[in-house]
Amino acid sequence: MSFWDRIEASIAEAKKRTLGALLDALGAQRRKRDEAAFSIALIALSAKMAKADGIVTDDEIDAFRDYFHFPAEEGDKVRMIYQLAQQDVAGFREYLKRVAKIFAASPKILEDVLDCLFHVAVADGVAHPRELELLNEVAEEFGISAPAFHRLKAAHLGLGADDPHLILGVEPGASLETVKLAYRALSRDHHPDALMGRGVPIDLVKISEGRMAAINSAYEQILTNYASK
Repeated sequence: MSFWDRIEASIAEAKKRTLGALLDALGAQRRKRDEAAFSIALIALSAKMAKADGIVTDDEIDAFRDYFHFPAEEGDKVRMIYQLAQQDVAGFREYLKRVAKIFAASPKILEDVLDCLFHVAVADGVAHPRELELLNEVAEEFGISAPAFHRLKAAHLGLGADDPHLILGVEPGASLETVKLAYRALSRDHHPDALMGRGVPIDLVKISEGRMAAINSAYEQILTNYASK
């Protein structure tokens, strides 16, 4: 069964129950490496986040195209999952819990999901305070570390005033060797091959580009600081 066939089957299942119930079923099956499970979770959370924000824009919906590059004839399937999630009476927090359960054994996937949600939140070119609050809720519910959250924030909103040490997850006084080890580990975790190994659909693998840019910028800034001492 192809990727889009699995999406279509999931829509049919969701119509029988609710999309929230489908997420519960995916969590029970522990389908943590299934591309369709990842995509359904992402679309459902994006829809809930848009509704919680109070304003659903075409930019937010069309942001999926930047990642999925889905054929025009498949667009209705993506939009249908989006609409099903918005119609579900369950709230944003409930969906977060369900998605966290699906990927409980693979926390890195939850970071991938949050990265995509950042992209959707800033699709209209502005990061509204309420959207940032929701993204903080996602990080809290998913158990995402402060350094990981700051890496994603830097990837989408720029480094700003964030400490490069925080982005790499090392102490400000860390040795150069410690910094290099942290950088190498992060480079492995966010390499496209690593994302595909986690079950991230190939069209979404480019989400690692922004993260790696933030990681590289932080690393280069630290090296520059060491060189100037």
